[in-house]
Amino acid sequence: MIEDRYLSRLRHLIEDGRRCILGLVGAPGAGKSTLAQTIHEAFPGRTVVVPMDGFHLANVELARLGRASRKGAEDTFDSAGYVALLKRLREQRPDETIYAPTFRREIEEPVAGAIPVAPDMPLVITEGNYLLLDHGHWKTARPLLDEVWYVNVDPALRRQRLVSRHISFGRDQAAAEQWVEQTDEVNARLVDATSARADIQFQWSE
Repeated sequence: MIEDRYLSRLRHLIEDGRRCILGLVGAPGAGKSTLAQTIHEAFPGRTVVVPMDGFHLANVELARLGRASRKGAEDTFDSAGYVALLKRLREQRPDETIYAPTFRREIEEPVAGAIPVAPDMPLVITEGNYLLLDHGHWKTARPLLDEVWYVNVDPALRRQRLVSRHISFGRDQAAAEQWVEQTDEVNARLVDATSARADIQFQWSE
């Protein structure tokens, strides 16, 4: 459940009278997508979720760059493209529908033009790992967000979720644990170091 204090902040953003963009940040497996979907369901018809994961580089490009074994690292995304979308969402014209990409885990690929954002949608929720990085194109994302929440979770639970996720998408137990240790946890340490830049430290209620 989401505590009332968080719901009150969300109501304020939605009823502000202008387009607001909420960023949800956290380490891999922290529950960002779950929180985004929970908020979306709590305010039906008034929010849209635009995930950063839609800007994953395609597998063929990751292979060309030699980064396939680090998929999910900050340099395996089109960060400039993500920031460009945030700028469009900030400046959306009243006669324009903006289409955002999504990421399909069942095929491990981004899909363009999958999420329509209507011009009168009051709250855009964007979630991802690197919204608070202070270098590269990522550093220009934070000024485009009205508010950023950092999603906290017990580290052991987070790692357990990641292993289960990788197994559900085809890896065996050993391969899943290896990926979590060598890739996801490296990214998690980088993301955790940005948590102080968030406006809110989010905790799930019991």
